[in-house]
Amino acid sequence: MTKRVYSFKEGNAEMKGLLGGKGANLAEMTRLGLPVPNGFTISTEACMDYLNNGRQFTDELKEEIEAYLKQLEEESGKAFNSKENMMLLSVRSGSKFSMPGMMDTVLNLGLNDENVKHLAEITEDETFAYDCYRRLLQMFGDVVYGIDTSHFENFLEFYKRKHRVQLDSDLTAEQLKEIVHEYKRIYLEIKKQEFPQDPKEQLFAAVIAVFSSWNNERAKVYRKLHNIADDLGTAVNIQLMVFGNSGNQSGTGVAFTRNPSTGENKLFGEYLINAQGEDVVAGIRTPSPISELKESMPEIYQEFLEMGELLEKHYGDMQDIEFTIENQKLYLLQTRNGKRTAHAAFKIAVDLVEEGLKTKEGAILSLDPQSVNQLLHPVFVEEALKTADKISSVGLPASPGSATGKICFDAGTAKEWSDRGEKVILVRQETSPEDIGGMVVSEAIVTSRGGMTSHAAVVARGMGTCCVAGCSELEIDEFLKIVKYPNGELHEGDVISVDGTNGDLYVGEVELTLSEKNEDFETIMAWSKEFSRLAIRMNAETKSDIKTGIAFDASGIGLVRTEHMFFAPERLIEMRRFIISQKSEERTKALETILAYQIDDFKEIFSTIEGKSTVIRLLDPPLHEFVPSKQQDVERVATEMGISYEFLNGRINELHEINPMLGHRGCRLAVTYPELYIMQAEAIIRSAIALKNENGLDVAPEIMIPLVGMDGELRLLKEKIEAHIEQIIATEKATVSYTVGTMIELPRACLIADDLAKEADFFSFGTNDLTQMTFGFSRDDAAKYINQYVADGILPVDPFQTLDVSGVGELIRIAVEKTRQTKPNMKIGVCGELGGDPLSIEFFDQLGLDYVSCSPYRVPVAYLAAAQSAIRLKNK
Repeated sequence: MTKRVYSFKEGNAEMKGLLGGKGANLAEMTRLGLPVPNGFTISTEACMDYLNNGRQFTDELKEEIEAYLKQLEEESGKAFNSKENMMLLSVRSGSKFSMPGMMDTVLNLGLNDENVKHLAEITEDETFAYDCYRRLLQMFGDVVYGIDTSHFENFLEFYKRKHRVQLDSDLTAEQLKEIVHEYKRIYLEIKKQEFPQDPKEQLFAAVIAVFSSWNNERAKVYRKLHNIADDLGTAVNIQLMVFGNSGNQSGTGVAFTRNPSTGENKLFGEYLINAQGEDVVAGIRTPSPISELKESMPEIYQEFLEMGELLEKHYGDMQDIEFTIENQKLYLLQTRNGKRTAHAAFKIAVDLVEEGLKTKEGAILSLDPQSVNQLLHPVFVEEALKTADKISSVGLPASPGSATGKICFDAGTAKEWSDRGEKVILVRQETSPEDIGGMVVSEAIVTSRGGMTSHAAVVARGMGTCCVAGCSELEIDEFLKIVKYPNGELHEGDVISVDGTNGDLYVGEVELTLSEKNEDFETIMAWSKEFSRLAIRMNAETKSDIKTGIAFDASGIGLVRTEHMFFAPERLIEMRRFIISQKSEERTKALETILAYQIDDFKEIFSTIEGKSTVIRLLDPPLHEFVPSKQQDVERVATEMGISYEFLNGRINELHEINPMLGHRGCRLAVTYPELYIMQAEAIIRSAIALKNENGLDVAPEIMIPLVGMDGELRLLKEKIEAHIEQIIATEKATVSYTVGTMIELPRACLIADDLAKEADFFSFGTNDLTQMTFGFSRDDAAKYINQYVADGILPVDPFQTLDVSGVGELIRIAVEKTRQTKPNMKIGVCGELGGDPLSIEFFDQLGLDYVSCSPYRVPVAYLAAAQSAIRLKNK
């Protein structure tokens, strides 16, 4: 029989794939001799077996669970239904990768109408016993039977108001008995069945519910957001209960060995006295900072501090630890590498290297390249804040950053408004895992309850979304969609601004600016360049974009899109003269005017990039993009150009194409109008000569011909371009080093790359068009159905965002292999959007490409991803 269950004593930290992160770490802490309540783990394989085989909970698995249950009873001296030493269990999920709050948990399992009385007798605390029972009824009803938890919560709130009870912990035993009675009635009313009294029946039902929670909607959204595979499954951890709700000498909490927002090397966390773990995470009560535990329970605090240091050194990373104190005894329930903001992640990575707990390689691998975008998050302009109308400053700065958007009070509305292009802020009393769909699309999250380790705070930090939690002076009415604050009230759709770094909220829109880089960021970038094999270039043609890329130390420009230079009014009219005119002398005159503009353009680009490698793509779009389409615009342009409306409209109709992206564009345009490319090539070379003469700057432009699919196209155009360039160089008695290459963006070009390599000096893959042409998807229209393809599992990801390795990637592989056979040392790069995608970068690195090029702000992302790829390839 295949083994599907493992005791904590049988596992270790290396078994995350099989035992999930939680199970593997519980086993590892047990191995280290730390105070972990005993238990066992049902493997991720058992979960996937269940989900993939008609949701059959096999007798073999039941027997294996029962065997480990018996072993647990023997080792603990406890048993279900025991009147002397009762065993109660927690049932928790735990996948290979941390997914906080996305899957399900059941606590206090094993209680029933009789056992709750026995527990009261054993503990001599009837209040505690019935508090545990009402918690089980609510969690089991929600997780196992699918009873909306609001049925329980609404009654509890009604009961507390009726009896003037403020906190759950203030309820008496008799009051809890009444609540338990009502909770059991809810089962009968909603599900038409009673709460199961057999502890084993409860256990098997809870295991099935946790297995099933792998495919709940919030878990699927979270996996998609964090690129976690759908076929990993979740383990189920069965563990002896320890009780933080057993009086004022007990408690529960969550703590990080370092600050997850700032990275400061100081214990950071929160706890609640007389509570269970879900109370902290759910944000139902606002907890106390962990520092106060030092005053109330100094010995426990010191013990926890030492255990935290031990775990951090053991794992070589900042730890997120869940703990429970039962009658002055400390237990550890979980440890994992803690989720943190990008700012904290970079600081912690650098600090751990300096402290000798990580190598540079380990530090680089610990970082998420996409988090660089969060590190460079926007902040409010200081001057704008001085006149802003402040709503509140009492909130907790749960996740840094600044954002502005319209208030939404529920996840569904946030998603709906975001889909139509609105920027939204999710405002709730507290968030729950069901809100993940709305949290993902929100610019910021605001809650009136909960602390720095509440669900909202933890998930927001993981997503890099700014968050203000526990803003207690807000009165949020989610039903009426109103939020009241000391000086006024706001309604759904009103605009607010959120400062997650300081915990402040403002009415209306506050101006944003980009935050500045910091020393830790610079250190990680320097290490990344040290390990990266791939060069990182930028896609840029404006002076401001080029300066941004230079600030991030881009090695050059991988794509100058020259068509962007033609749309200024004075240039556009000359381009239109060239296109519309049927007389060669008029077209020549228009090109001479454009040539002067282009020389200035390229001089600015070359001088700004200071001689670094620069690839200039010659004109790519179809001519119809330069002419007007609306009648009133056609009339205006005809007047500007001094021609008749009828003539201009006729020429526009002649240029019309049914499918212009597959039509008269790119090199095809140059075959019929070679003077266009010759003019651009002349502008490039004359600008290089001028810069050499003016300030001694050596420029070696790389001239790229787009959309080549036949070697004859490339050969013809290259010959004409080079002949004209050589004539200029001879006339000017100059020396300019230049190369002529092509953009590989057609499937046919990949398949004849060896022939093209005989003509070209370099290649650059245009992944946008190559993806479009390979799939037959219009990249401008695919958004209408791509998301559905991804949701239905037809596509794993959007191929315009991450490389389709099996299709587009295979074409690139073929092209690279054919090219290297012809010219082993030919420079090959990537200049499409996928050049900035970390997953795609790893594939390009494996193929041995020379560089990737991306938008300027993604240069740091690409550097980090390229370094990680190089390290992983070296370690294989």
